[in-house]
Amino acid sequence: MSAALSLGRAWHRFSRNRLSVVGLVLVSAFVLVALLAPFITPFPEHAGAFIDFSNRSKPPSARNWLGTDLVGRDLLTRIAFGYGVSLHLSVIVLAIAVPLGVIPGLLAGYYGGWWEVVIMRIVDVFLSIPSIVFALVVLGLTTPSLTNAMIAIAFMWWPWYTRLLFNLTRSLKNEGYVVAAEIIGASQAHILLREILPNCIPSLLTKVTLDMGFVILLAAGLGFLGLGAQAPIPELGSMVAEGANYLPRLWWLPIFPGFAILVAVLGFNLLGDGLRDLLGSDA
Repeated sequence: MSAALSLGRAWHRFSRNRLSVVGLVLVSAFVLVALLAPFITPFPEHAGAFIDFSNRSKPPSARNWLGTDLVGRDLLTRIAFGYGVSLHLSVIVLAIAVPLGVIPGLLAGYYGGWWEVVIMRIVDVFLSIPSIVFALVVLGLTTPSLTNAMIAIAFMWWPWYTRLLFNLTRSLKNEGYVVAAEIIGASQAHILLREILPNCIPSLLTKVTLDMGFVILLAAGLGFLGLGAQAPIPELGSMVAEGANYLPRLWWLPIFPGFAILVAVLGFNLLGDGLRDLLGSDA
């Protein structure tokens, strides 16, 4: 009963911010469309190497609600599958970047000394380079592909989590429950993983939610430059880049994929702001 009551209170606090609820709705719609794209789209075969020149460059209509692209593929179908690509990429990137950043941050914040000097100076070097520039350098040394895009983004994203966990750990290590654990002889691994890390989860969860939107936006930027997922994979940034060459005549080609990116990024940002207010995190 107490858990249900706490959950109800948390939802009440969260729902008081209407923009956060809008973010939750947008993120839920994004995830559902991404996962169910093969089942809910009208022409799932258009997500691959499909060509129908008889229907190329058709404007929005009853048959193709968002129109068709330059080779006759349904744009609504490709945007829905593009959401799947964006979700897959952002989840993999953060699944790599979060552990890579959390562990050094815990060590630097708890032990201090040369741990802090070495780890945080490496972090400073990485953070001094703009994210998009670093990703471009990494992708410039490899063959453009979805896998390499994920590696490039993850490789430059982990320092943000190291900085966050460093600051949180440094402030938590002097709390009474940590000192008590040290006094009774708890191992350092226990202190780091069972005492400090759980109390960092609210800030970590908030940052992951916000970063989902940023990763989607950065991936779209790389796709726009031709360095992300390659054709015929339906990637939103590359769809915008392709359609931009035909403005204003074929206006639907860049407008609808661009709007899809906006909706996804806006949803994660609104949801992240709501979680930050709810959890009182420092992310």
